[in-house]
Amino acid sequence: MYEQVSHSLLNEILVDLKPEIHEEDLRHFYTRLGANFYSIYSLFNILYGRRDDFKAQMHKLVETMAGQYIQRSDHLKQTDIERENDHNWFLSQQWVGMAQYPDGYADTLPELTQRVHYFLELGVNMVHLMPMMVCPKGASDGGYAVSDFRRINERFGNIEDLQELAATFHQHNILLTLDVVLNHTSNEHEWARKAREGDSTYQDYYYIFDDRVVPDMFEMTMPEIFPETSSGNFSWDEKMGKWVMTVFNDYQWDLNYSNPSVFIEMLDIILFWANKGADILRLDAVAFLWKKIGSICQNEREAHLLLQLLKDCCQVTAPGVLFIAEAIVAPVEIIKYFGEDAINAKECEMAYNATFMALLWDAVATKNARLLNQGIKSLPDKLERATWLNYVRCHDDIGLGYDDNDIVAVDYEPKAHRQFLIDYFTGHYADSMARGLPFGHNDKTGDCRISGSLASLVGLEDALECGDQDAVDDAVNTILLLHGMIMSFGGMPLLYYGDEIGTLNDTSYLEDPAKANDSRWSHRPRIDWQKAELRNSPGSIEHRLFSALKKMIAIRKELAAFADFNNRELLDVGNPHLFVFSRFVYDQPTSRILVVGNFHSSPQHLNLEDIGRKAYFRNGAVRDLYTGEQPAMFKEELVIPPYRFYWLTDQ
Repeated sequence: MYEQVSHSLLNEILVDLKPEIHEEDLRHFYTRLGANFYSIYSLFNILYGRRDDFKAQMHKLVETMAGQYIQRSDHLKQTDIERENDHNWFLSQQWVGMAQYPDGYADTLPELTQRVHYFLELGVNMVHLMPMMVCPKGASDGGYAVSDFRRINERFGNIEDLQELAATFHQHNILLTLDVVLNHTSNEHEWARKAREGDSTYQDYYYIFDDRVVPDMFEMTMPEIFPETSSGNFSWDEKMGKWVMTVFNDYQWDLNYSNPSVFIEMLDIILFWANKGADILRLDAVAFLWKKIGSICQNEREAHLLLQLLKDCCQVTAPGVLFIAEAIVAPVEIIKYFGEDAINAKECEMAYNATFMALLWDAVATKNARLLNQGIKSLPDKLERATWLNYVRCHDDIGLGYDDNDIVAVDYEPKAHRQFLIDYFTGHYADSMARGLPFGHNDKTGDCRISGSLASLVGLEDALECGDQDAVDDAVNTILLLHGMIMSFGGMPLLYYGDEIGTLNDTSYLEDPAKANDSRWSHRPRIDWQKAELRNSPGSIEHRLFSALKKMIAIRKELAAFADFNNRELLDVGNPHLFVFSRFVYDQPTSRILVVGNFHSSPQHLNLEDIGRKAYFRNGAVRDLYTGEQPAMFKEELVIPPYRFYWLTDQ
């Protein structure tokens, strides 16, 4: 959009760019900058327009984008153009992701490069490597307390090793996803060290106060994130003699985005990693980016403006790169991180579907889909050109942040129901075989979250110890049922490493003083490759799970109806134990797949006439696309075995 004030400023900036920038071929850069500049200017003006150095900061912003564009390789620039021409590429059903720690499958990045065949064998073509930048020893929060945003922790390798991994991934059409921790740095970061030494420039990079007056005002409304291990939101720094905002842990200092220098620094870091080969960047803790007295300091309007500005700037320099919003918030809030636009994702193209994940776990515990169905009805529609990351498990805890209105709507009492779930997944409920661990218990509120591997949470660990083969089968089927749901729901399914071979809780973290107080390390394993090799041994649990997920992924990739174009319809079938929805090819609504999941321990039945049989099975025959078989039926009644799912069609 052309607008005189912004474009006159742009002309000033372009004339005054460094000579070495003018010498480069910037045709595509200038085209994108011109198309996006009014938006960039407007957002930057809203956030920082009252500052005396506004024009100087705008100049620095454009120079940063141009500098990183010059550093971008010809190969990556060509990928940008291809993705611009195929702008819905990431909505395809072809993509299946896996999240893992960088040392999950290998000690170093070069070793991981040698194990790319594992992802290809399973069918995974997006790999999310969680943070591997330089962190303090001990106080690292699993890599999320970063001391240097531009260096790889030497225990993993170096930047060149990462670029070699990215190149290998790209040769095999695997997307590389990396983390950028936006909200905070380690207290050992260079910026924090300079702030401690009294440098006022870098003290302005953080929220630092001489006394408790302002911090106490913040504390009146801010919740505690880790009440067990890091109470409050401010920490006293002895060397500096000041209070620092530390929302997550006392060694993680929150960045002050009301300072434009912080924004430009973090944009430069985002573009730095985009230039190292990242196809997708996961932006950590985006809900916390803007702090305001009198609020909970989450989901503020300015946080969304910051993300919009980051996206606009990235589209100028590296438009083929996607953003993931790591915002584990209520459905009405999470949908905003796509951007409040009619079609396009103006903030992040992808977001974690934490609501769906938590609802699936409720169905596992209750053996019914009542809250799952109700909660999905309350999930707002996403934008057309945005997509969910659907997952069963991740590196973090499982929160029980269901909407109280939804809980009441299915005749549960909210507090009692959450306590039931805590008791169930920690094995304190009489009929539970779950081996989960409590995390983040808040004595003031009674809130608690759950840690534990997928296999241990669904009862596989307990069943193996008891030698109960029926319980083993139920646990394996539950794992497949959950994955059958995320593979077909609409969005990119994101597996968690180790789940594909049934990895159990890892208790070795208790031997490490730096990890012993954080139960999440129970589900952050180092893969046992002897165990993983059992995926090639028929009859083993590893083989049952790996081969089933491999088959599931392959079939998903063939089904155009599983692409993500808001082409899902939730169906109310009257049976509380079933979760049922249909998927259809977005431009062929008569071509439908019926997805059915049974969360109960007993077989369930579904009358196909009640849901309009002819809409799904015009040819009469009913076939499950996953097994390739005709399911059991009696007249119009479809029979669904315990803990099983169907992808049904008449084709």
